[in-house]
Amino acid sequence: MQITRNKIVKSTQHTKPIVTDTFYIRDNKKKPVVIFCHGYKGYKDWGAWDLAAKVFAKKSLFFVKFNFSHNGGTVEEPIDFPDLEAFGENNYIKELNDLEDVINWITNNPDFKNEIDINKITLIGHSRGGGIVTIKASENKKITKVITWAGVSDYGARFPNGEHLEEWKKQGVSFILNGRTHQQMPHLYQFYQNFKENEQRLTIKNAVSKLKIPHLIIHGENDEVVLPIEAKNVHSWNPKSELIFIDKMNHPLGCTQPWKNVNMPPHLKKVVKHSIDFIIKK
Repeated sequence: MQITRNKIVKSTQHTKPIVTDTFYIRDNKKKPVVIFCHGYKGYKDWGAWDLAAKVFAKKSLFFVKFNFSHNGGTVEEPIDFPDLEAFGENNYIKELNDLEDVINWITNNPDFKNEIDINKITLIGHSRGGGIVTIKASENKKITKVITWAGVSDYGARFPNGEHLEEWKKQGVSFILNGRTHQQMPHLYQFYQNFKENEQRLTIKNAVSKLKIPHLIIHGENDEVVLPIEAKNVHSWNPKSELIFIDKMNHPLGCTQPWKNVNMPPHLKKVVKHSIDFIIKK
């Protein structure tokens, strides 16, 4: 299996690079493309994402995962958050632009010409990334299927309001503690401003309602971060979507960071199987 890691995609719309991994069997056979987007405080190497990627590749899929340009990682240190300044400058529009750059890089790269089927492109997003892939799938006609893993349904509802919002505006920055790394992670007020300026586009309900392609929603019954009602809401906005709840699964799909087991956790294994079945069925 040919696995290339830490290949750099130059962002065409932002100053910071996008670090990617590709997982595929180099056999000169055109394979469906799967592009995975991580979630909030996430990155491409978190938990058992590598193990999942290898399973996709073994099923004759061309799997791509990447770090958003402003997720807080760097080329030299793509794991965790050495660049908190970039993290603070991130917003949803930057992530949508990054995903567009990755799609264009994959589909126009001569190195992949004999390995990918550009007429079969699936987007998968975890958590916050679920909203990103849903919006992008509603906009980009190259996308043929979309899957969310514990995906959010409403970006607007995740911002503070009232006094907390006014304090954020006054200070220009707010901080959230990362319980694992113990970093105080900044959010500049521009994050909220950018959302309000693009609210119509960034309303996930609008995107879901426009989807005309196969759409799979996978969610854990024990998700306490993105509640199961959010998956039900998304499904109600697109009745043609498929909704799968996995018994006792939590928000990180049974994973932890670091993941030291040689096997995927049982819940992620189920998520991957459902996803692959959905991708390869006609």
